[in-house]
Amino acid sequence: MCSRSAEGPDGGWGWVLVGALFVCNSLVFGLMRSSGIFFVEFVQYFDESAQAISWISSTGVAAQQFFSPLGAALSNAYNARVVVMTGGFLAGLGLILASQATSVVHLYLTMGILSGLGWGFIFTPMIATVMAHITRRRTLALGVALSSIGFSSFAFNPLFQLLVETYTWRGALLILGGLSLNIIPCGALIRPPRPSRRPYVTYTLALTLINVGYFVPYFHLVAHSRQAGFSEYQAAFVMSAAGMSDILGRLASGWFSDLRLLRLIHVLSMWIVLAGVFIMMLPVSSLTGSYAALTAISLLYGFCSGALTSVVFAVVPMIVGEERTMGALGLLMLIESVAGLLGTPLSGYLKDVTGNYLASFIVTGSFPILGTLVMATLPHYFSCTDPPPPTRRPVDLTK
Repeated sequence: MCSRSAEGPDGGWGWVLVGALFVCNSLVFGLMRSSGIFFVEFVQYFDESAQAISWISSTGVAAQQFFSPLGAALSNAYNARVVVMTGGFLAGLGLILASQATSVVHLYLTMGILSGLGWGFIFTPMIATVMAHITRRRTLALGVALSSIGFSSFAFNPLFQLLVETYTWRGALLILGGLSLNIIPCGALIRPPRPSRRPYVTYTLALTLINVGYFVPYFHLVAHSRQAGFSEYQAAFVMSAAGMSDILGRLASGWFSDLRLLRLIHVLSMWIVLAGVFIMMLPVSSLTGSYAALTAISLLYGFCSGALTSVVFAVVPMIVGEERTMGALGLLMLIESVAGLLGTPLSGYLKDVTGNYLASFIVTGSFPILGTLVMATLPHYFSCTDPPPPTRRPVDLTK
């Protein structure tokens, strides 16, 4: 029979953290679920359509989900206490600034993106900390903590309505911003020892940033070539040339990687940086009106974008272990799809604002480079040899 100590601590401070998670969930998800109380007030005050106002809450929810991997990665790399406290500050600040909004766009940026960023920093580190402290009664602890979402949804709607009627929507948001700042002392209660860095979250975050820019040329390179003054067939051939070099890049990269002259993570970083650089150079090559230059850069981009693809998947077993590769790949593809969805609209927006694709390709090409910088925070990244394969090791919380 295993001793109780082998299961890890199952009480004491762990249940204090359950209470902290209860409060955090109330002030994050309860507030998100009850924000519809402000819907009618915003429609009337700003004289906007229901669709425009609906984007406020949608932006907040999307930002919370989008930035959750970042919050987890920062907690793994640094300190969960600081991350959660920062999230509480940002969540409260966003609502406080939203109380002074003069336009719907102001609400998008404050109540949506800023508070959403803060919410993304809170849930994952808090729930991971609770699970690390409680083992035997873990499911019960999570049930208690997560029940706060239902309780807060029940209580907050009439409370928010009372606040709006008493203090108007501006005063209500100001009060809710102050309440959200209570997440800061909840985060301060976290005092786990620093666990071993599970690197999958960092790797996923890096690939998410890379995918923001990766697909942009496939959608906008033809339109850019036409805008640069080239014929329809010339523009089409530029994309065809990139596709052909993509095939060559996949084959060459597989052969080169198997030589093991460099670690796979370093090979991947090389292809990603080069792909980002060539994305940024695509519009520059056509400023002089040189079709040959545009075609050459397209060939280089296609080669590098194809070269990195197989290496991306080959690195996954080294990150999570062979037995967990299938699940890790499934989650990775899901998260990557979100990033792929964001990159093309961002590029199109920049084109509409500036009138050409120069800013579009330069900005989106910077995302793969940024992703490589995130990847550089992986454990043993700068080592010349591969680290030992990952193993399942329990976190020792008794030290």
